[in-house]
Amino acid sequence: MSLLIGAVAGAFLAVAFLYLQNDIHRNYLDPKIPFQIYNPPPAPNYDQPDSWFLNPALAKFYADPRKVDVFFVHGTSYNGGKDWLGSTSSNTIQQEVQRVQLPNYAGPFAIMGNIYAPKYRQASLYTQLTLRDDAREARQFAYHDVLAAFTHFLKTRRGGHGFMIVGVEQGGLLAERLLRDVVVPNPDLRGQLVAAYLLETLAPESQFGNPSPWVPACMSRQQTGCVVSYLSINSGRPDIALQVLQKAVYWQGDSLEGLGSQKGVCVNPLIGAATNEPVDARRSLGATNATDLEWGTEPARIARKVSAHCLGGLLFVDKPKSPSFDDGGTWEDKRKVNSYNLFYGDLQADMQARWLAFQTLPKSPTQAKP
Repeated sequence: MSLLIGAVAGAFLAVAFLYLQNDIHRNYLDPKIPFQIYNPPPAPNYDQPDSWFLNPALAKFYADPRKVDVFFVHGTSYNGGKDWLGSTSSNTIQQEVQRVQLPNYAGPFAIMGNIYAPKYRQASLYTQLTLRDDAREARQFAYHDVLAAFTHFLKTRRGGHGFMIVGVEQGGLLAERLLRDVVVPNPDLRGQLVAAYLLETLAPESQFGNPSPWVPACMSRQQTGCVVSYLSINSGRPDIALQVLQKAVYWQGDSLEGLGSQKGVCVNPLIGAATNEPVDARRSLGATNATDLEWGTEPARIARKVSAHCLGGLLFVDKPKSPSFDDGGTWEDKRKVNSYNLFYGDLQADMQARWLAFQTLPKSPTQAKP
């Protein structure tokens, strides 16, 4: 009996310590100034190459017209502290995007894509950890930079008539609004959308389900003009799911509101389809850790080691037991996108299939113009 009491007490202390640690970190990252009186960093100028991580048009290097243009919105790389928003001129803030996110999350799309990746005044990690009004206003602010970059992308892109949008975590949330406000109302753009990828993003089923008022969830890899959206959870950590759902937001007009009891869209990236059927590891085309690889380098991949199934709008994943896929790093690192991509090969095959399918579609008179 005494052993049982000791075990219960130990578990209680462990949970209490975890909550205390989380509070300490969140307090440290809190800017402690109302966003309404906050002076944001200077806006990027998207006519200039230094406002982009990648941009074939401004860099004046070859953009293959046989490839699809891909607008890529990175996730959170700025932790927070004295600022609500990360500066686009800070090398420290940008290094994580260059080291981790571009090779792991933009990399799968480079095989058949010309990648356009803007810098933007991203909302800090702190804003992802709370539903405070200030935090939501900071996240709403970041959209206007992404909108400006997307407008520039549409005017200057060099590829063929189709394009893709890829957003990761915070970038996926901002890409949701691009779809609603810019792409869907414009029949020409809507017809040019090959697919949108909202990676590690909880997109509401009410907006991206089947049927959808915006863009429907993909039901097969041959479908175009649809959305691949998922938010992955380690199957061994179901407790994380509740934490994620408590902090999830969605666009309601121009504001961000708590997702509440709404269900998210889950397209299983192993097969590129929205389904609750489990998909075993035999279908996996390759997980990888591409962090720190030079841009353009194809990473080694481990195939047939990742299984996944959608449940309650979330993607529960069993990953390889390898140090390359450990969720290590600092407290802040563990709350951002992983420094590896379990679906690298699957996303690469998915975008290739949709781009090839799109090219067989008849073009409208507007799209057919040179």
